[in-house]
Amino acid sequence: MRIAFTKMHGLGNDFVVLDGRETALPALDRAGATAIADRHTGIGCDQLILLEPSQTADFRMRIFNADGGEVGACGNAARAVGLLHGKPAQVETLGGLIATSPTRIGISVDMGVPRFGWEEIPLAYAMDTHTMPLAWEELVRPTAVNVGNPHVVFFVPDCEGIDLARLGPMIETDAIFPERVNVNVATVVDGSHIRLRVWERGAGLTLACGTGACATAVAAIRHGLVQSPVEVELPGGALTIAWGSDDRIVMTGPATESFRGSFDPAAFGIA
Repeated sequence: MRIAFTKMHGLGNDFVVLDGRETALPALDRAGATAIADRHTGIGCDQLILLEPSQTADFRMRIFNADGGEVGACGNAARAVGLLHGKPAQVETLGGLIATSPTRIGISVDMGVPRFGWEEIPLAYAMDTHTMPLAWEELVRPTAVNVGNPHVVFFVPDCEGIDLARLGPMIETDAIFPERVNVNVATVVDGSHIRLRVWERGAGLTLACGTGACATAVAAIRHGLVQSPVEVELPGGALTIAWGSDDRIVMTGPATESFRGSFDPAAFGIA
């Protein structure tokens, strides 16, 4: 039996989507996810997305990073899945319930309520997450936010000038973050515009990160640097992030279907 897939991307952050909502898929382990994600010997992607039936929502979305680790949220993938579904939907994820809806300019995703408690990030021990008393070389005093997965945000004069390929993995794997962390370096252009680069845990440097854009916008609003809504400009393109009085984050941006195909699961060690 061959398994059908859809290749999609959100601002260049790319996904292989497997739809098991009507026909069950073979069990997928870390090795299988990594094999599919490999850009040389597999299909190639930043994240592998599995769609499954849900008892609490329209369907369930599971997210595996390129290293095979399962994570709780991915904003760009949520937009891609919203495009694939084609109509408003409630989506169950490990990070909580989200809602997707097609709009005139793309897909909007209600990403839920951000969390700021040190144990909610989580951190290894208690500290102020608004301005953390930590530094990694020139990256100092970040803000930590959990938007379904953990992020730290550094505001810097020039995000393009930061050696994120070197500092990102150092911060991601620091012992202060027991579940590792996504690393965001951001430059505030004006009161409604931020430039952002992201080192994504388990995936590395990425053209776009939806949850990173959400976490960065929320951190900037809390610091009084910008006002909602905020345009967050990533290497792959821009997202609009709104954080309203109801405390919920709404992300709006494009998603694209690249192509469809199928594969033999045995080729990737999937029984």
